[in-house]
Amino acid sequence: MSAYTDAILDLVIRKNPAEKEFHQAVKEVLDTLGPVLDRRPDYRRYKVLERFVEPERVLMFRVPWIDDRGEVQVNRGFRIEFNSAIGPYKGGLRFHPTVNLGILKFLAFEQILKNSLTTLPMGGGKGGSDFDPKGKSDEEVMRFCQSFMTELARHIGPDTDVPAGDIGVGGREIGYLFGQYKRLRNEFTGVLTGKGLKWGGSLIRPEATGYGTTYFAEEMLKTRGDSLQGKTVAVSGSGNVAQYAVQKITMLGGKVVTLSDSNGTVHDPDGIDPEKLAWVMHLKNVKRGRISEYADQYPRARYEAGARPWQVPCQVAFPCATQNEISAEDAATLVKNGCFVVSEGANMPTEPAGVDLFLEHRILYGPGKAANAGGVATSGLEMSQNSMRLSWSREEVDQKLHGIMIAIHKNAYETSKEYGQPGNYVLGANIAGFVKVADAMLDQGLV
Repeated sequence: MSAYTDAILDLVIRKNPAEKEFHQAVKEVLDTLGPVLDRRPDYRRYKVLERFVEPERVLMFRVPWIDDRGEVQVNRGFRIEFNSAIGPYKGGLRFHPTVNLGILKFLAFEQILKNSLTTLPMGGGKGGSDFDPKGKSDEEVMRFCQSFMTELARHIGPDTDVPAGDIGVGGREIGYLFGQYKRLRNEFTGVLTGKGLKWGGSLIRPEATGYGTTYFAEEMLKTRGDSLQGKTVAVSGSGNVAQYAVQKITMLGGKVVTLSDSNGTVHDPDGIDPEKLAWVMHLKNVKRGRISEYADQYPRARYEAGARPWQVPCQVAFPCATQNEISAEDAATLVKNGCFVVSEGANMPTEPAGVDLFLEHRILYGPGKAANAGGVATSGLEMSQNSMRLSWSREEVDQKLHGIMIAIHKNAYETSKEYGQPGNYVLGANIAGFVKVADAMLDQGLV
């Protein structure tokens, strides 16, 4: 089937020029689907793959807003509604200067498979803007969010497309976006997830991605009779995902020794205990400071500007920052230093050559579409609570999240065994996620 999938990838590249992240994401999936395509000739007959790589809808719009100096600013907004075969489009909004069409297509494409794996009825989508909330006042962020939602509102809804947060879109931004949607549509519905707890949000939602990727790592370790207890752990990032990954890793007995941001990495050989983590949360979530300040607060820690955490010896790595943050060289360093577990809290954080190296050395490697699905899974649980007009307790949501992550791991692991590559979670997750969506597409006809 390689000639067939190669032809599809070539078509994707020609139709979507200069969108390298999207090309990378599609190639990574196509490279693993050969075994299932051999078993299911109907997928080829009905052009399922050709339809699977083509978004159902791509929205792009201008977002004009006024800054605090009274000057007009113009950003670009996007929403990629990629696949709705198993449910309404579901995926986050990202506000960051690097946002472009190719990045959002890659994220939306990954979201299809991730959402399929959660066992919940959610399609795949993603959106955002090249707006940078850093350094902006609350009033500027509010005016931007209101302008962004004024256009987006006509395209979304609780049974159509349910956005959430992502990089640059936290509780503040979700609040402003929801308020404008409610004002425009005159309805209070579960159209956004990540809402405040007092107005429809779910407990555990902020923690979900970090907790989920930790639960997935623990499940991978169980296949070798091991656990996170006593392990030295490197975590990248210092935002929401990284913070709660550190919290859950520590609860399960691991010692986290790194955090990072776009400027550099801090290494604390004593470990980032709950007291230090609380300080980091205040620094990042309240003061909106930089991780370099950690070394000023805790002198035994060392900060290295421009560095990533992967040079620090560890047994377990949690990339929780952004795409392509682990190069082939970084992957080789991790393996050389004794790392044998990688659980991705970010989306596609490992370059393809790095993934190949992890698989070659039989590293317990949890790809993002499986390992970081806890965030969107809990968003799905928030949707359910909104639909039923009730709220579950913290313990109930965490239990459901844990159960979903166990189910995702089991599905990916058993699928990898079924197709003759036990422990290859890349193949297992891709095939398990794809088959569910592909069968739904066949059932619903040529749409």
